[in-house]
Amino acid sequence: MAVKSVALVAHDNKKKELVDWVSRNKTRFAQLKLFATGTTGKLLAERLGRDDVVRLLSGPLGGDQQIGAKIAEGEIDVLVFFWDPLEPQPHDPDIKALLRIAALWNIPVACNSATAEFILTSAYMTDDQHQIAKPDFSYYTTRTTPQ
Repeated sequence: MAVKSVALVAHDNKKKELVDWVSRNKTRFAQLKLFATGTTGKLLAERLGRDDVVRLLSGPLGGDQQIGAKIAEGEIDVLVFFWDPLEPQPHDPDIKALLRIAALWNIPVACNSATAEFILTSAYMTDDQHQIAKPDFSYYTTRTTPQ
C-alpha cells in the first residue's frame, strides 16, 4: 500500500481544534506522511511526538503556496485546512489559490473536523484500489489561442 501524504493547515483560531483532532486520530496518522505550515507543523510535531512532520513556511509567508506547489507536483494526497470563516485573513488571495489548486488537481479537501473524519476513515486512505483520478489537462496543452 502506498503511503498517503496529508497537508495540515490551520488559521490561528483553529490551530488548537486541528491539533486536538489529529491527536485523537494519532494511530491513523502514524502511517501517513505529514506536511504542515509553520506554527501548525511545530504544534503537531510536539503533540504527536514526531520529528518527521515536514514543516513549511507560515501561511502568510508563503507556506500556503508551498503546499499548493506540492499538490501540483503530486506530493500531497489530501488537504486538511481548518480555516476560520469568521476572521478576515490578510493573505486571503493565497488561501483562495491553495483551494483552487487543490480543486484543479482533484485533491480531497476538508475544512472542518466532520469532513476530515470522513476522508480519514474512507477507503481512499487505506486501499490502493480507491484512487482519485488526476485531471486530464491535454485540452489546455493542445488548444491554440486565437490570433
